[in-house]
Amino acid sequence: MEVVPGFVLGFFGSVHCIGMCGPITLVLPRGTTRGFSFVTGRVLYNVGRLVTYATLGLAVGYLGNHLMMAGMQQYLSIGIGIALLVFVLMPPPVRRSLPRLRVVGRLQQLLKNAFMPLLERHSLLSLFLIGLVNGLLPCGFVYVALAGAMATGNELKALLFMAGFGAGTFPVMFGMSLLGSTLSGGFRQKLTAAVPVLTFVLGVLLILRGLSLGIPYVSPDLSGVGHMTHQGAHH
Repeated sequence: MEVVPGFVLGFFGSVHCIGMCGPITLVLPRGTTRGFSFVTGRVLYNVGRLVTYATLGLAVGYLGNHLMMAGMQQYLSIGIGIALLVFVLMPPPVRRSLPRLRVVGRLQQLLKNAFMPLLERHSLLSLFLIGLVNGLLPCGFVYVALAGAMATGNELKALLFMAGFGAGTFPVMFGMSLLGSTLSGGFRQKLTAAVPVLTFVLGVLLILRGLSLGIPYVSPDLSGVGHMTHQGAHH
């Protein structure tokens, strides 16, 4: 069930979201009340993020499915797995020195600019829209999740994986939007330490999956899957 691994990845890695999206949650429109409307608005904000993640999952699942039909699913899975391992094992100074794509910086600035008019509104719809835009912000942690979703090679599975990922980030982000930045530094450090571990495990699992060793659930036999799918598409 793709929702479960996506949820686990999102839940234990959601502390990463505090640094990236935390400032946004702290400046969300509060409206005139802190009652039911206030809580509903925070729920809608996080639902917006989940909807965007699920939609992105559907998109990468579509790409992964076409690569699978071309017989490239095993190479895709192994390649993504190796990329994740290299990223995790890379020394932090080297990782931070990696060149940043100019287009990514421009996209991030464009999306942040979209927040400004929405933050000035005090409606439930604006909070939902802020969540939708928030889900599009460039984020390495989201890219890790999308890599896992694409490796499923199926639109529905990828959508469920990313929906689970979004649901996993929900508790921490919802708590922050209600209470503010209340997590202690020590607790954040412990959760942060889990992110590279989870990424490493996901990378290993993707490599094992691509190796097609015939191990149920862990490394199923994928030989001929792309060919059979391609044949089925012509019937």
